[in-house]
Amino acid sequence: MENNDYITKWHRELEIFTKIKPIIILDGNVLDVYQYPQDGSTPKGSIVRLTDYLYYFFVDKGYQCIVCYDNLQGFYNCNNSDMIDSFAQLCGTKRNGHNIQASFKGAEKDSASDIIRKGLTQREKPVAIIMNMASRYIVSPDNLSQDEVDSFTALIHSSLEAKDVKGQKGILKNLLVVILNKLNDVPAWFYLQNPNVKTISIGTPSKEERDLLVKGTNFESFFEKSIYQEDILYYNDNPQELEKIRDKFVALTSGFSFTELNGLRRLCKNECLRIREMCEVIDLYRYGIRENPWKQLDLEEIRNAKVRFEERVKGQSYAQEKTLDIIKRAITGLSGAQGTSHGRPKGVLFFAGPTGTGKTETAKTLAEVIFGHEDCCIRFDMSEYSQSHSDQKLLGAPPGYVGYEAGGQLTNAVREHPFSILLFDEIEKAHPSILDKFLQILEDGRMTDGQGQTVYFSECIIIFTSNLGVYSIDQYGNRVENVTMDMPYEEVSSRIRKTIDDYFKLQLGRPELLNRIGDNIVVFDYIRKDVADLILNSQLKKIEQTMSSEKKISLIISEETRKILAENAYRNLQNGGRGIGNVVESMFINPLSRYLFDHNVFENAVVEIEKIDTMKAPAAIIGKIMEDKESTS
Repeated sequence: MENNDYITKWHRELEIFTKIKPIIILDGNVLDVYQYPQDGSTPKGSIVRLTDYLYYFFVDKGYQCIVCYDNLQGFYNCNNSDMIDSFAQLCGTKRNGHNIQASFKGAEKDSASDIIRKGLTQREKPVAIIMNMASRYIVSPDNLSQDEVDSFTALIHSSLEAKDVKGQKGILKNLLVVILNKLNDVPAWFYLQNPNVKTISIGTPSKEERDLLVKGTNFESFFEKSIYQEDILYYNDNPQELEKIRDKFVALTSGFSFTELNGLRRLCKNECLRIREMCEVIDLYRYGIRENPWKQLDLEEIRNAKVRFEERVKGQSYAQEKTLDIIKRAITGLSGAQGTSHGRPKGVLFFAGPTGTGKTETAKTLAEVIFGHEDCCIRFDMSEYSQSHSDQKLLGAPPGYVGYEAGGQLTNAVREHPFSILLFDEIEKAHPSILDKFLQILEDGRMTDGQGQTVYFSECIIIFTSNLGVYSIDQYGNRVENVTMDMPYEEVSSRIRKTIDDYFKLQLGRPELLNRIGDNIVVFDYIRKDVADLILNSQLKKIEQTMSSEKKISLIISEETRKILAENAYRNLQNGGRGIGNVVESMFINPLSRYLFDHNVFENAVVEIEKIDTMKAPAAIIGKIMEDKESTS
């Protein structure tokens, strides 16, 4: 079938089942607009509301009487008022102005269900009745009043008695079409195990439908006339480039309704975008911006980013290289290039390894390099989401539940900061139901929250951290080391990766989530002695700079002092960089603050720290104080 002849699945189902079922229920994306696929009562490709679409469909099938009904307007036909007169005569009722007023409650004479029954059981003309917005006829499908029960019971009786009528195009079945937002908006007994009812779901436009919109005669309408006429000259000579732009637009609009696609079309035209800029309208629609930060990165700064990483995270060159590869892949447009989804996150990383080795700090540095500030790294402690209902806290509670109005913590954060690093700390502590949600985020780059709003993750980098594989549980249930500092990095990496693999495949039973992460598992090495020296010196340098800039106090730290701190830091390497920081705090910062306070030194001084007396508890500074002549002068 040629693309121009594409007909949606729900339209094809309608063609089949209107011939054999007296009640058709349409649910799903029913508030959208649709392209009419065939020439007939309306031109092919016309974009219309669902009730108009159904009107044209039934006219083309030969129905002579087509009416809509809703609880506010009664029976009406906005396309052909003569059909209301015809319907009133067929049902033996009276028209009130342009409509036939009737209440849905109850089944007494001249109620809506009574009129529908008369319409479906008459034999003069083929009739199609469209019950629009039927989700709003009753308060609750699980708590019906007797009048509401009678109404739906009468509709079932109508379907049992519905007649086949000879029309101008042959024998047609009198039909009732019920339009619902969700199937469970009406009582289940109305459609379950009812052989006279067919339910048809309407989804968002398929790839083929979006192709028709972008690659058909509608394409020109996306652009201001003079811009289109100027640009199309180039693309007529370079059709492959035009095809790439259209294909990318179609891929990026997966999940968009026709209403949203029409909004993109108007926005593209209003903003006077050129054909080459067509896909930028999607960022404008989603985020309210036209200049995507990913396209404004300072390439020279990215090339030198490794220096900034090494300043903040010591001894993790492999992790830094892997992290920088994510940025380079996003800049070159190769993120997800091997797949079919253009909406995936810019990158996914899984940081594993011992505690205190720089996993969180690497994520913050990445945010600073890309977006200019580490606040663009949004952290979620996954130990807070360990309960089965935690997905509601993260993504938002469904309508009717407590906290529904507040939305979800993750979806709110991404909606407010769509260009960010999302850091999920200690992912193994999250409830498995949370991990299921990540499948869609990592594959499609979007998630619908509890309020029904779509949140896009396509401009984010997602980073998971985990301590999986550092410890294991022995046969007695005791926690034992799986990796140690005595092992070379290659063995540490191999053991940790195997544990992660086993955890997702065997323990969780979620190998598909591991597949979404792919080869982006980055194992951080232990902080070894040479790296500990770098971290220690870096922390001491920061203390010296802080004291100098804020208090005008110059610190002179002896080699003996540094040696004492290093020896104690080596004993605490199991806790990584944090362990070194703890040693510096307890053995240097605390004694130094006590020493300065006891000697009334608060500014403008030179303090020489000769050694740390570790025989005392707590440790004490031994040093001397000199006046800072430069400061006093």
